[in-house]
Amino acid sequence: MGGRPSSPLDKQQRQHLRDQMDTLLRNFLPCYRRQLAASKLPRVREHQGPLTQFRGHPPRWQPIFCVLRGDGCLEWFSHKEEYENGNRPLGSTALTGYTLLTSQREYLYLLDALCPASLGDRTQEEPDSLLEVPVRFPLFLQHPFRRHLCFSAATREAQHAWRLALQGGIRLRGTVLQRSQAPAARAFLDAVRLYRQHQGHFGDDDVTLGSDAEVLTAVLMREQLPALRAQTLPGLQGAGRARAWAWTELLEAVHAAVLAGASAGLRAFQPEKDELLATLEKTIRPDVDQLLARVAGRMRTDIKGPLESCLRQHVDPQLPRVAQTLLDTVEALLEVVRTLLAQGMDRLSGHLRQSPSGTRLRREVYAFGEMPWDLGPMQTCYRETERSRGRLGQLAAPFGFLGMQSLMFAAQDLAQQLMADAVATFLQLADQCLTTALNCDQAAQRLERVRGRVLKKFESDSGLVQRRFIRSWGLCIFLPFVLSQLEPSCRKELREFEGDVLAVGSQALTTEGIYEDVIRGCLLQRIDRDEETEAEREGAACPRQPGSGAQIQPLGPSPSRGTLQS
Repeated sequence: MGGRPSSPLDKQQRQHLRDQMDTLLRNFLPCYRRQLAASKLPRVREHQGPLTQFRGHPPRWQPIFCVLRGDGCLEWFSHKEEYENGNRPLGSTALTGYTLLTSQREYLYLLDALCPASLGDRTQEEPDSLLEVPVRFPLFLQHPFRRHLCFSAATREAQHAWRLALQGGIRLRGTVLQRSQAPAARAFLDAVRLYRQHQGHFGDDDVTLGSDAEVLTAVLMREQLPALRAQTLPGLQGAGRARAWAWTELLEAVHAAVLAGASAGLRAFQPEKDELLATLEKTIRPDVDQLLARVAGRMRTDIKGPLESCLRQHVDPQLPRVAQTLLDTVEALLEVVRTLLAQGMDRLSGHLRQSPSGTRLRREVYAFGEMPWDLGPMQTCYRETERSRGRLGQLAAPFGFLGMQSLMFAAQDLAQQLMADAVATFLQLADQCLTTALNCDQAAQRLERVRGRVLKKFESDSGLVQRRFIRSWGLCIFLPFVLSQLEPSCRKELREFEGDVLAVGSQALTTEGIYEDVIRGCLLQRIDRDEETEAEREGAACPRQPGSGAQIQPLGPSPSRGTLQS
């Protein structure tokens, strides 16, 4: 009576279950590790092949074997065998922050602009360089703070394939923080913005592209670049482009040292960061929302006059055009994504009706599943974003917004994610409804119903991401400008709120943070109101039918590895 009941399992049975779980974990954890690694970055197809590279002292064109890794890192070897034998590469770089040029004239113009004071000095003989040797199929990777990488392909087809691969790698590396769902990533980006505002820089730009260490490196490099130019450029040897080339090599050394310092500093901060987050979890009061709302309400009343004046005078006249251009950009992009998606599903149904060969069908299914990461068809979507770059840049520039590359990358990431979600939904639903008991016509009919469900979900998802995109980038364009306009007058009034914020007793709340939240909320009301007004205007006109935009030529099948069964 009252004793512990004996286990219904004997020792041997319990050991058997532990062994079964150990076996499951041995099989499951490798897959889990791979998926964790894959979740950190979207997939980039590894690309490799022979190129020639402009390198050495003095620099000259030399054959190499180049490999673009799946994480967006580029490596180059002296020969293909060096790569296959696992030897160390001649060089490597993460593609963060690079810009790809395929025009020799455009690149040489950019190189000339690096050292403009020396343009007229051609008395010293320059080496056999880019200036004298025409390059038929160039691939120039330019970076504002690093050595330039100059490659050349053997054919136009190889140049095109490398261009797509390198552009994918650049975008992948650049948006690692923006794509992260971790609160710490958002906190880091906000901290960088606040730090730069304290330095007097309010405009949004592309400095936040890359990992946390790469972002901090870019911030410091921008701060130090004017002094570095003044101190070192006069002492550089050479003239014209040879001097500019030497300048980029010096920048590479400085960048490497700064990046190493940033990485070490962030690693050292990690234990403190973990402890801080654990402490905040325990100390945030349960009534913090009510206290925050009370302080924010008083603050909103105090700054209402200058804030409304700024919004009416500067933001309201331009907001409709900016919001409409953002909407046009994302609408055109998603229309192309939808068309590509529909074509892919139609192609699968057609193959099922006409050629029920299991091998061929598996290949087509896998090619469809890989479409979000296939740079060929997805480049059709990405080009749509570039069409509005110029107009958006002109509209946003008066507000100090210089982050057009970040905006373009965000739109392209959005297209890839929507395509990936839709493709995964189609394959999941198709797997559920198709059985071996169906003949080809019956299976094709079921796929048609799945197609309709997928497109309906895509339309719903598209509406949500359009609104999120406009709100997010509207804030990026206008919020720093409004903060800079209110800086002289409203900052002084914040001191009277510091006592109320301190009384909450949490590091999670700051006067500055509440102040920005108040302004952000007012801006979002303006953006939402403009979006609703535009929707009402469109509703009065003839409704736009989905998929009625630019036509896309049917895409041929892509050769891929097969993993899915029909």
